[in-house]
Amino acid sequence: MAKSCILFVLIFMTVQFSKAQEVIPLYSDSIPGAKPTPSSYVENTDTRTNGTLSITKVSIPTLTVFEAPKNIATGTAIIICPGGGYGALAFSHEGTDVAKRFNAIGVTAFVLKYRLPNDQIMVDKTYALLQDAQKAIYLVRKDAKKYGIKSNKVGIMGFSAGGHFASTLASHYSDLKIANPEKIDLRPSFAVLVYPVISFEESVHTGTMKNLLGPNPSDSLKKYFSANENVNKKTPPMYFVHAKDDKTVPVANSELMHQALLAAKIPSNLMYYEKGGHGFGLINKTSDTDWFNLMAGWMKVQKFKVKGDF
Repeated sequence: MAKSCILFVLIFMTVQFSKAQEVIPLYSDSIPGAKPTPSSYVENTDTRTNGTLSITKVSIPTLTVFEAPKNIATGTAIIICPGGGYGALAFSHEGTDVAKRFNAIGVTAFVLKYRLPNDQIMVDKTYALLQDAQKAIYLVRKDAKKYGIKSNKVGIMGFSAGGHFASTLASHYSDLKIANPEKIDLRPSFAVLVYPVISFEESVHTGTMKNLLGPNPSDSLKKYFSANENVNKKTPPMYFVHAKDDKTVPVANSELMHQALLAAKIPSNLMYYEKGGHGFGLINKTSDTDWFNLMAGWMKVQKFKVKGDF
């Protein structure tokens, strides 16, 4: 029954939100730290055998806007960061599909197509993704009135490596890597992390770390990019989803961050699946439990408005 309800919602959303979406360039002029892009480095969108979209060789970052319908809009917004090991972006099932689900509960969503770290297009790839994260929340808050958003209710969400991306912003929002003349607050109001990469020190997903930091990163960089090591009293509240049998990104990643947040007395919820592995997106086929619905209930408890009874 639960899966049938989810299918109905997804069909409804496909009809409701099939119009073309607004796409915003993250940078209106030059991209910080960018090299001239080689002619051979061309962004590629591929439809995989399971029907999902994968984007590789991203050099020009954008935000795709999914505005909540005006009759149910709550003023809450979220920036969604697809996963892909920092080598690709799982843009549909960890991006646009999720945005439509948020729209159905009155939340405006922005799917972030962030740069993929590569020495061919970046002077120093180490902090390029933090720049994109900070710039994304900067733009969303700067244009909050335009989109009917409350600036104190802007969260960030990430899947897998996108979870690492989101947790890096949540940990280092104050380590300014972009121009911010208006002094806009870059701290996410909350974070939702689904089977996230968290630590570059324990239970490491080596592919994600290598793509971002290279083959032999220093201990100081490993610590900087391990969000659990950078929690403080101002770190935003978080909701985690992870399968215990995830062999790609071990569940210990979520557990390390969850424990660090609780130790700092920051609201944190870790939802486990017994099975499901990695990369299941919205629907874990091994379970009738709808993690998105439970997460929406958590958002409501945390005073981030959503529509529906949870």
